[in-house]
Amino acid sequence: MKSFFRMFVNSAKEFKSIKSVAITGVFIAVSMLIESFSVDIGFTKLNFAFIAIAVIGMLFGPTVSVFAGFACDVVGFMVHPTGGFLPAYTLVAGLQGLIYGICLYHKFSVHPIRVKDKDISMFVRIMIARLLDVVIINLFINTALNLHYGFIPKAAYSSAVAARVIKNVLELAVDIPMLFIILPICLVAYKRTVRGSIRAN
Repeated sequence: MKSFFRMFVNSAKEFKSIKSVAITGVFIAVSMLIESFSVDIGFTKLNFAFIAIAVIGMLFGPTVSVFAGFACDVVGFMVHPTGGFLPAYTLVAGLQGLIYGICLYHKFSVHPIRVKDKDISMFVRIMIARLLDVVIINLFINTALNLHYGFIPKAAYSSAVAARVIKNVLELAVDIPMLFIILPICLVAYKRTVRGSIRAN
């Protein structure tokens, strides 16, 4: 339990690093860019903005990723204001960052995938993080909020839930492989950049 709370303390210390804050800002901007280029494939819309939050959670932990989630929602509304601003969705965005931060922060070495050692811990944690995001946030919380705010008529609630289940299952088939590829690359690139800057100093 102490190590769990220590993770939040260590993550909060990332705010003291200019490099950490700058990289977080870059990925928040990347999230906004991805958000604006979501792919509509007819029966659903693919949106990969969560990948940027996952990277922030992995590199800088839950404290930073919570605030990054808040920032993404607020900045996203300012850039693309549609309807009224609903703080409940901002809290949900922070919860999404929390999930990735808890599941991925300081869990992997510089070279997280060691085929010879059959170390699949990164794959397992990535799958758990994405499944928690989809089940807790997309299916339960967002569906309930959409119903509460009238975006989903009560009469159509059951069919809406069924449609969201199908949609998210289909998206998982794309989301998880993308995370398997992108997160290790970002982790190795970050570690090499940090070590390179330390040596240069």
